[in-house]
Amino acid sequence: MDLLLKIRWRPVIGDPSPMGWFTVTAYALAAVLAWRVWSQNRERNRVWFFVTVLMAFLCFNKQLDLQSLVTDIGREISRFFGEYENRRGFQKFFIIAILALVAFFGPLFAWKYRAFVRGHKLLSAGLVFLLTFIVIRAISFHHMDVFLKTSRIGGIKMNWVLELTGIGLVALAAARELMAGVTIRLRR
Repeated sequence: MDLLLKIRWRPVIGDPSPMGWFTVTAYALAAVLAWRVWSQNRERNRVWFFVTVLMAFLCFNKQLDLQSLVTDIGREISRFFGEYENRRGFQKFFIIAILALVAFFGPLFAWKYRAFVRGHKLLSAGLVFLLTFIVIRAISFHHMDVFLKTSRIGGIKMNWVLELTGIGLVALAAARELMAGVTIRLRR
């Protein structure tokens, strides 16, 4: 019970700013569009189910900041076991493990679904863009965090540009897939 009292994360809106809500809305739109693609042909569009679940989870996570909860729990567990002073070693291990998983499963996924990837380059680019951004944020290199939070393009924070670009590519890919389905049905 002591552990729960030490956790600073609370289930509140994490980013109530207009841009925070815009990003949540973008994730929700991408999730709905992906769901619509998946629902057109559930057997043929299994990857779109994964995309639907991923975008819905990221929408939910955007405002609840669940990665901060995981970080707080990890911090308190490491303090409980007297390992907090060794956190840099654990962080290094975590970074290497994440990179190894991505290096192994990324190409494996691309190979297993190569026909889908070849036919869905926009979706693939969007997912790679978004997942790379998320992994960079999860690893949380200090210099990268500073760059993402302080660098701006035309007054817009770099982290917004990168995250919304990935979301936008996924949503655009789903919209194109839906339009292609409508065109095919109209030709029949």
